[in-house]
Amino acid sequence: MRLDRPWVWLALGWRDVARAPQVSLLYGAALVPASLALAVGLSAAGMFYLILPLACGFMLVGPLVAVGLYEVSRRLAAGEPVSLGAAVRAYSRNAVQLSLVGLILALALLFWVRTALLLFALFFGLQPPVDLRGFIDLVLFSTAGLPFLAVGTLAGGAIAAAVFAISAVSVPMLLDRDCDVFTAVVTSIRAVTLNWRAMTGWAALIALFTAAGLSTAFIGLALAMPLIAHASWHAYKDLVAD
Repeated sequence: MRLDRPWVWLALGWRDVARAPQVSLLYGAALVPASLALAVGLSAAGMFYLILPLACGFMLVGPLVAVGLYEVSRRLAAGEPVSLGAAVRAYSRNAVQLSLVGLILALALLFWVRTALLLFALFFGLQPPVDLRGFIDLVLFSTAGLPFLAVGTLAGGAIAAAVFAISAVSVPMLLDRDCDVFTAVVTSIRAVTLNWRAMTGWAALIALFTAAGLSTAFIGLALAMPLIAHASWHAYKDLVAD
């Protein structure tokens, strides 16, 4: 597969956003208050140290969150009417198998959060900072901060790579076809490994757009999520023959 295919998928994803802007952007916009509420809730509960690993872990469960947007792209390609209700109802198609892959992604997220907390304890001790400012100062400006971020990035990257191989194709495939989660996961891993150069670039673009969305106090997710999701649908259609 040509290395420029991820850019083609992005172009096709942008076309889908432009063809169904109300549904795509409303779907993406719903993530903003939900993310902000979670961040505020964790801060109020004194668990602000979970905000960073959970924000980074969003990419692990993103494919499941995007199911409704995959449905929008599927309907656009099939010439079927598009609506927000149809996007939400997409979760009922092949619901059991989608739930199983969702469980896998949730366990991966839990594993990542536990890993991040363990690394934090190894580098900074068991007592977390008393407030968010202290946490930021400790992570970004202490002598242990840089090694912590380096090791955390490597660990998170390894987990993200494994989850990407499992979910890049499997989630849209489970929406599109009447198949089981094992078949979908094996197909996804095979597609990623056979096209690893192009898929490495695609994973990097997903990380870049997601990071941009998260860094704007989650507001950028309103556009980044639909763009990535629609493009991911076209990646699946490109990678898996009908």
